[in-house]
Amino acid sequence: MTADRDRGRLPAAFLTAGGASFTEFVAGHEPQLLPGRRTLPGTPAVEAPHGTTVVSLTWSGGVLMAGDRRATMGNVIANRDMEKVFAADGLSLVGIAGTAGVAIEMVRLFQVELEHYEKIEGVHMSVEGKANRLAAMLRGNLGLAMQGLAVVPSFAAHDPHERRGRLFSYDVTGGCYEEREHHSVGSGSLFARGALKKLWRPGLDRAEAVRVAVEALYDAADDDSATGGPDVHRRIWPMVGLVDEDGTRFLDDASVEESVAEILAARRGNPGGAR
Repeated sequence: MTADRDRGRLPAAFLTAGGASFTEFVAGHEPQLLPGRRTLPGTPAVEAPHGTTVVSLTWSGGVLMAGDRRATMGNVIANRDMEKVFAADGLSLVGIAGTAGVAIEMVRLFQVELEHYEKIEGVHMSVEGKANRLAAMLRGNLGLAMQGLAVVPSFAAHDPHERRGRLFSYDVTGGCYEEREHHSVGSGSLFARGALKKLWRPGLDRAEAVRVAVEALYDAADDDSATGGPDVHRRIWPMVGLVDEDGTRFLDDASVEESVAEILAARRGNPGGAR
């Protein structure tokens, strides 16, 4: 392949018919470019920024995923406005928790994988196929996870065949599990999950679902120092993505700020949110 590049021609690999998986293509021709194929020293991993917390839930029109904006490195705030929720394609979202750099690289590879499949096959990959493809990437990252560079994503998609939203959770070994109603990941997930259990109900409309997600993140930030709450002075708000039959989209800051203002007003004099 190096000789082809030196002559200014595309490598033969790009001119050979192959499968619909971009990851398999890279693994066959330039495996060292994949995150999981890199060799690490036997020493413990370096301190790296970690992202938390992401919540996801179903609502009457589809699914919603929201993430706080804080990244930490030990006891230090490494970033105050990190993005943790991404559009995987036009019908799905992926949220990340864990080692930020590895997670973002994995998301980008996942996005290219889905786009490559669509271009080769001419159709969208099924929801199960997308969820399992992300699980395979996690299994490929197991070596890095054992070094302390773990990634734990969440996946949410609208299923056009079943006409409903679906949620999937993962573990560091690549285990993939479909969730019902709601789910959370990250260091604040324990507190967010407790809030979701009390706040979620069947038939939520979009505005109610946004309120539930933001309030769950608020509760997580109240008890977990690695989770960032709404930053009113810097005007940094949680990132909220929605998927329904119309596709994937993100709420603008003004809409999220409105939900935050309602929560802050309701909790004035009642910071714990007691009902």
